[in-house]
Amino acid sequence: MSLVKKLAGETAIYGLSSILGRVVNWVILTPYLTRIFLKAEYGIVTDLYFYIALLLVFFTYRMETAFFRFASRAEEEQSDPDTVFTTASLSIIATTVFFSVVLFVLAPEIATWLKYPGRGDYVQVFTLIVAFDALAAIPFARLRMDSRPLRFAFVKLSAIVLNIGLIFFFLEFLPWAAEREVNWAASLYNPERRIAYVFWANLLASGCTLLFLSPLYYQLAWRFAQDIWRRMLSYALPLVLAAFAGIVNTLVGTPLLKELGPGSIEENLALGGTYAAAAKLAVLMNLFVQAFNYAAEPFFFRQSAVSNDRKIYADVARAFALVGSLAFVGIMLYLDIIQYFLGADFREGLGILPVLLVANFFLGLYYNFSIGYKLSDQTRWAGYIALMGSIITLAINFIFIPSITIYAPAWASLACFVSMSTAGYLLTRKYWPVDYRLDKMLYYLVLGLGVWGLSEWLKPMLPEGLVVRMGANTILLILVAILLYTTEKSWLRSILGRSNEK
Repeated sequence: MSLVKKLAGETAIYGLSSILGRVVNWVILTPYLTRIFLKAEYGIVTDLYFYIALLLVFFTYRMETAFFRFASRAEEEQSDPDTVFTTASLSIIATTVFFSVVLFVLAPEIATWLKYPGRGDYVQVFTLIVAFDALAAIPFARLRMDSRPLRFAFVKLSAIVLNIGLIFFFLEFLPWAAEREVNWAASLYNPERRIAYVFWANLLASGCTLLFLSPLYYQLAWRFAQDIWRRMLSYALPLVLAAFAGIVNTLVGTPLLKELGPGSIEENLALGGTYAAAAKLAVLMNLFVQAFNYAAEPFFFRQSAVSNDRKIYADVARAFALVGSLAFVGIMLYLDIIQYFLGADFREGLGILPVLLVANFFLGLYYNFSIGYKLSDQTRWAGYIALMGSIITLAINFIFIPSITIYAPAWASLACFVSMSTAGYLLTRKYWPVDYRLDKMLYYLVLGLGVWGLSEWLKPMLPEGLVVRMGANTILLILVAILLYTTEKSWLRSILGRSNEK
């Protein structure tokens, strides 16, 4: 089977859980939450999810990536995959318990620092969410390492469906039952805690996910290898800085708008809610990048262990750029329809969408380029590059949020990821050279931007009406697909036909 076909197949299945599942989440929850919540309330939800993402990096300290590295080369490390799995799992269990106790004790003070005084329950709930997700990280990594994407997808999709169901249970069924004086519902429902119910739903879904994955913990070899653990930490800790910076670079918009916006806390949270809602429309590109990364990281490690052929890495990056450019075109050409997934009050932020889509395109390229220094054990560079990206992100936001508000985080993300992908490419050329076709990647991006620009140029010339505009844009999408197939046909046939037998 073609190596690219294998990666594409795994990406498609991981996409079932991360792209399709999250798209279902997006299709249902984003329209719902942006209609039942005020902008400031939605801003609180997105603000707190920033800290959940940040803490998850702290709780897992990129041990899943270290697991890929050491499990794929277990013989070189004079170990076996089960011992590596046990070592990583026991490390995560011990630190998760410790960190969770600390956060529970300090919950009231942390809530006050976050400017939610008296809501220590927010901190306690999101601490448990992070704890459950951290404990599930290594079992999920084991499924990816063992090439078991179907089980991975089933667990992920089940959690998403459960989370959606619980949100509707808490925010629709409970108030409906309470109004009809159903005693147990009336005792559970408090209209002042609507925001907290979103996190309670996530908590229960995360707990069930961990329960589904718990049989993998039966595979623990109960051999904690201290020497391997120290080397795993040495490998992973530079990536922690990179992951922290990555969260800052992608999600810091709402917290910084809350702190730096020109209005009151409530007004600034409303800005954050507007930004976060518009950014949700970039979810298709973002989740394509995520699904690709889920499949590509273990794939690259496995491939490096069996073959020195580096052309596959160049082909994968090029394929990513081609599909990413098509994703950009598709989202922008059908934005007149996609925008209705947001409540009417939240659509004023749609101007940031093309900037965020291109930013996510470069983030995906960075994931491709960064594999070079991961495979050559030069992971310290991940920290340096991400730190550089964070400095760019924070500087642009601090300077421009007071004047251009929600546009500052969008442009900051683009500047950050362009810089990171450039640095990643240059470092890979130095430590692990791959002949990437930058000319082709640029061609795909420029073509996507050009088609979107052509659509905007034609807009005032077309008769009014959504059907006419969508028809014209559909023709443009078909034409760009034909053009790409015509110009890339021979390359596509070559990569889809290449055997993985060496």
